[in-house]
Amino acid sequence: MASEGRCQQPHFVLFPFLAQGHLIPMIDIARLLAQNGAAITIVTTPANAARFKTVVARAMQSGLPLQLIEIQFPYREAGIPEGSENFDMLHSTDLLFNFFKSLTLLQLPLENLLKELAPKPSCIVSDMCYPWTVDAAARFNIPRISFHGFSCFCLLCLYNLHTSKVHENVTSNSDYFVVPGLPDQIEMTKVQVPLLHEKSKDFGEIILAADMKSYGSIINTFEELESEYVKEYKKTKGGKVWCLGPVSLCNKQDIDKAERGKKAAIDVSECLNWLDSWPPNSVVYVCLGSICNLTSSQMIELGVGLEASKKPFIWVIRGGNNTSKEIQEWLLEEKFEERVKGRGFLILGWAPQVLMLSHPSIGGFLTHCGWNSSLEAISAGVPMITWPLFGDQFCNEKLIVQVLNIGVRIG
Repeated sequence: MASEGRCQQPHFVLFPFLAQGHLIPMIDIARLLAQNGAAITIVTTPANAARFKTVVARAMQSGLPLQLIEIQFPYREAGIPEGSENFDMLHSTDLLFNFFKSLTLLQLPLENLLKELAPKPSCIVSDMCYPWTVDAAARFNIPRISFHGFSCFCLLCLYNLHTSKVHENVTSNSDYFVVPGLPDQIEMTKVQVPLLHEKSKDFGEIILAADMKSYGSIINTFEELESEYVKEYKKTKGGKVWCLGPVSLCNKQDIDKAERGKKAAIDVSECLNWLDSWPPNSVVYVCLGSICNLTSSQMIELGVGLEASKKPFIWVIRGGNNTSKEIQEWLLEEKFEERVKGRGFLILGWAPQVLMLSHPSIGGFLTHCGWNSSLEAISAGVPMITWPLFGDQFCNEKLIVQVLNIGVRIG
């Protein structure tokens, strides 16, 4: 009887997109599914696996049925420099085409793995940015469930524009138009809508078409947050939409919060002690995401503004690109840390965001409106100052500011 029970255990294969904002929630989802009795196989490339090996190892040690399998990244075939296995490792936007080409080259190694895995996978949960996994799943007669790192608000906007094509009658990228069929009146411009902008339109159409062919979708959201949008989006998918969020809440221990994503670039206890020294709701937390496309001059102005605010702040500056090098030079030349000593806390690199947002001293979050960050702020009850930069972030700003009234626009 025990053997029969094991045979019936569902086996989910999770295939996350190679970008930090997509990887993080997928690892949380893997743990949530495993906690509910499913066997989980996470498939990714070596450099991406290294980012969350310790988290997966801790989950396995606790008895969760998880395994991590690596497939090689096709550097040579895609024309990508070695070491550039993640979106945030690309040192130039000139490599974007090659990077997306590399993702299609993962199809054969994934299919070879699906062929060999035992027990046979019950389904594949793959990021929406892998539209070809619909065909791979069909080849093995298993369902493909797409994972969306977007809100249902954003997904419904996309679906309604995809079916109505109203944006195609708008000639200027800066002209606002009303997104049809939404519970609220929402106006967007073409450049603010992910996957439908001229540069990404073709890929967006492929993603949306593959999504409609999938068995269903997993969304990192919760129905109480955007109930009308969840209800309407479910109608587009025949009801097969499962809201599992906020998935960040599966991180109960401080160590899991601190290492969510990758190891923090600071001494976590030093940061927490600094936060402990401030009254509740007094500190502004500033982080514009793992892929920040602001110019050096914009970042410098942000720093000057934080200094002029006379408020305590934590400022996270991502590392690894030319802009961050220029900012670091400015910080040294202008002795910025010295000028804000005691009141400003700088983090150059990865920050333990979930841990910090849950600290009672944090009173506001200046954010790029990435969906992970938005949900983490909502989960912690922290109001937002919104500064969207690209992708779904403009949609998220509309939800935060216009629909939920839990944030204000930066200007």
